[in-house]
Amino acid sequence: MSCTLKQLIDLIPKNKFDLLAQKHQTDRYYKAFPAWTQLVTLLFGVFSRCDPMGEVCDGMLAMQGKLNHLGLEKSPAKSTAGDGLRERDNEFFKDFCFLLLKYFEPLLSVSRIDKISFDKLFIFDSSTVRLFSQVMKGVGRNPKGEGKKKGGLKVHMLIDAHSQTPTFVKISEAKLHDKNFIQYLNLPAFSMIVFDRAYNHYLQFAKFTENRINFVCRLKKNASMERCRNYFVKPKPVQVLGYQKKNISI
Repeated sequence: MSCTLKQLIDLIPKNKFDLLAQKHQTDRYYKAFPAWTQLVTLLFGVFSRCDPMGEVCDGMLAMQGKLNHLGLEKSPAKSTAGDGLRERDNEFFKDFCFLLLKYFEPLLSVSRIDKISFDKLFIFDSSTVRLFSQVMKGVGRNPKGEGKKKGGLKVHMLIDAHSQTPTFVKISEAKLHDKNFIQYLNLPAFSMIVFDRAYNHYLQFAKFTENRINFVCRLKKNASMERCRNYFVKPKPVQVLGYQKKNISI
């Protein structure tokens, strides 16, 4: 199903957006380019498939007479939009993203996974994005310097398996190990989380058990196990000794 930019903007709860902007005080130093104008500008760039901010502003300038349908009086200046994009705290838009997920949660489908006994089923994994610049160190235990190995970053994401929506997102350098980020998860009791063995962290496993959180993870190849207690032991069959008959002749 497709929709226009005007229809998408009408779906956004403007009152909740304003309350969140007031809480973050995100418009304190941006009187000419408030957060709502920046959101509409970014959505316009997505719908028009424009990447640079200058190209987005030029496209909005060409449609100057129709911007009133989007709630804007005029197109933003390139310098003003660029300053807002660089300097406005991205934590505000992150919180607004999760606010939208919470707001539309009753409308999200929960029937994509059948025969699952857990109401809360989560999947946690990471994806590596390779970069050409040397802003971040390369991937691997022994990354090569001087541009011999491309830098990269990792996107760690926790997904609600029923609605297929993210509930936690963390971006880090690719050199950081995955297990460092499992401690930031805030999961409800009696939920189930599934992740790869890269997140194998025994201390966090103990905390999951203490908080009654179920988890599924593959063991590492070099993992050593020790049996501490036997909950059920199958009894060994009792061997009955028989006497062998011998034929004795007199």
